[in-house]
Amino acid sequence: MSAMYSDLTDKVVLVTGGGSGIGEAIVRQFALQQARVAFIDVAVEPSRALLQELTAGGARVFFEYLDLTDVGAVQAGIARIKRQLGPIEILINNAANDERHVTETVTEQMWDSRLAVNLKHQFFCAQAVLPEMKAAGKGVIVNLGSITWMVGQGGMAGYSAAKSAVLGLTRSLARDYGQFGIRVNAVAPGWIMTRRQLDRWVTPEGAAEIMARQCLKRKLEPAEVAKFIVFLSSDEASACTSQHYVVDGGWV
Repeated sequence: MSAMYSDLTDKVVLVTGGGSGIGEAIVRQFALQQARVAFIDVAVEPSRALLQELTAGGARVFFEYLDLTDVGAVQAGIARIKRQLGPIEILINNAANDERHVTETVTEQMWDSRLAVNLKHQFFCAQAVLPEMKAAGKGVIVNLGSITWMVGQGGMAGYSAAKSAVLGLTRSLARDYGQFGIRVNAVAPGWIMTRRQLDRWVTPEGAAEIMARQCLKRKLEPAEVAKFIVFLSSDEASACTSQHYVVDGGWV
């Protein structure tokens, strides 16, 4: 059961990385709110499957294939979405790639790619939607971070550096645009049991670490992050901005 927020009905929402994982859960939750939801992803097959499922159920959901590391493509793609749906009122910067890497083997190109896929697009997506939000005198941006840098997780220095920078980006945008009624917050998920995590990273040792370090002794599901993001996007959170919310079952 999900809480319903009447102010989200008909809102135009853009979710990056919405074809799978936490992003998919976010798309589903906004669709339940009867918002008009556009999502961006490079994974075509799962994205089209999600689109077909939700639209068959009557949801107003739109998929745009887009490589978020290409700034020109981001600007053009978001312009197309706005022409189709109207000004974007809620932006959820979710897309990321938590690929592990050994510091000694990281090249300059790889380092730049980690920042591009985990941080850079958040700024340029925000830049693309802020003019209309500013003109409307309202808007919501939620940037997805991570607890990795807070818990000092190793083996992913580029990812952790990018995700820690999400907080600085969030607070800067919140300060600059709060005067126009625009709220900007960051959400840092813990170890969420997406299909990718289960297939690639959740070993028996990892599962044991979750049970040892979380206050809640259970696995966390993508919908638990998505429901909080929907609340944060609604008028129920109208006084919340420039904040960093951790959804990790009490790990940090």
